[in-house]
Amino acid sequence: MADDILNRFKEDQTGQKEIDTSKKLRVGIIGTGWIAEAHIINYMKMPDVEIVAGADLIPGKAEAFFKRFGLQDVKCFESHTDMLNSVELDAVSVCTYNATHAECTIDALNKGVNVLLEKPMCVTLEEAVEIIRAEKKSGKVLSIGFQPRFDPNMKKIKEIVESGVLGQVYYIQTGGGRRRGIPTPYGTSFIEKDKGAIGAVGDIGCYSLDMVLNAIGYPKPLTVTGYTSDFFGKRPDYYKNHPEYAEVFGVDDFAAAFVRLEGGIILDFRIAWAMNIDTPGDTIILGTKGGLRIPSTECWNGTVGGAMKIYHEVAGSQVETEIPIIESDIDLFEAKIRSFLDAIKEGTPAPVPSSQILYNQAIIDGIVKSAKAGREIEINIPEI
Repeated sequence: MADDILNRFKEDQTGQKEIDTSKKLRVGIIGTGWIAEAHIINYMKMPDVEIVAGADLIPGKAEAFFKRFGLQDVKCFESHTDMLNSVELDAVSVCTYNATHAECTIDALNKGVNVLLEKPMCVTLEEAVEIIRAEKKSGKVLSIGFQPRFDPNMKKIKEIVESGVLGQVYYIQTGGGRRRGIPTPYGTSFIEKDKGAIGAVGDIGCYSLDMVLNAIGYPKPLTVTGYTSDFFGKRPDYYKNHPEYAEVFGVDDFAAAFVRLEGGIILDFRIAWAMNIDTPGDTIILGTKGGLRIPSTECWNGTVGGAMKIYHEVAGSQVETEIPIIESDIDLFEAKIRSFLDAIKEGTPAPVPSSQILYNQAIIDGIVKSAKAGREIEINIPEI
């Protein structure tokens, strides 16, 4: 009885609302690799969606993909442009190699189709700029696939910063990664230069950057000193069953950077697919009134690694305030898909806007270019 009464006061995290099914959105999927599985599973949950088309450049792959999920009537193509030119669509998910994110997204926007673009946004700053120009010209919704934003613990980080309890933020340490976790269970598409194009810095580094940049309002990056390495990826003995993978490894497996942001904020960043330590450290946000420690996770899983702590002063005493983990049954990927669909139907802004992720991509691009140049570089973002 007591539990029942207390449960009435718990915050409703579902945010569920009635879905209008009078008109179904016609959806296509570009790229039918493993990440597309999460997209199709969650689109199939939506009563206002009809999956009508798909494209994959590997012959027969799209047909096999949709049949595996019991969808026999989906029109399949080996070219995303053929799909866009042949089928009337309301929206597409772009789930291709990193190297083709920009091309597929721009082509879809130019055809007047709304786009949910998987992370990372693309490979270079120049590509990100061209994507946004196409978005603005089209007037369509473009949302970038950062599902951790829907986790209540991630939202709490932003709430803490915006509350003012930390004061003026001036330094951030963030990153993370895996002791051994180069993503090759599905083949070599992540690690080949002409497909993945960027490694850990783009694959999971974009998540770490978004966590802190979103919390502090996405200030513009100004300069970056970057470093990348590939010590593990190039080792044949790393891949027990596929030593030949070392020959095609063409991206980074570790990256680090020192980034200057607008507002006098310093960002100290490191990320790894493989390293000889369990974690490069917790995320720390330092402010003039307090500091926030966010425990790292063993691998990026969309939330935080434990209860967060605020270090601050009360009446002259140095104290610590623990922020309990918010238990949640929210399916983050489902929330990502649903928010995208709602933005299309309701004419609301993209849930994860490209204008923010532009800065995320600018930092990633800056890290790669600085590492290649061996020096600090300025980040110059053109007017769009």
